[in-house]
Amino acid sequence: MKALGVVLVVLGLMGIAYGGISWTRKKIVVDAGPIEVTTDKHERLPISPLAGTVLLIAGVVMVVRPGR
Repeated sequence: MKALGVVLVVLGLMGIAYGGISWTRKKIVVDAGPIEVTTDKHERLPISPLAGTVLLIAGVVMVVRPGR
């Protein structure tokens, strides 16, 4: 449960600080012998500040709470 709590804390901080998580995915469009054409696709997972705060609080509770 502590690992899940740490993941929630990180997601919550990302949601509060950056408004979400973004990443770039490379995709090969053409691969014909020595010629290769790629494209970058920017993707984003928006997280509202309110949801980020809820994730952060839930993560901290899961990390600090003693185990059973």
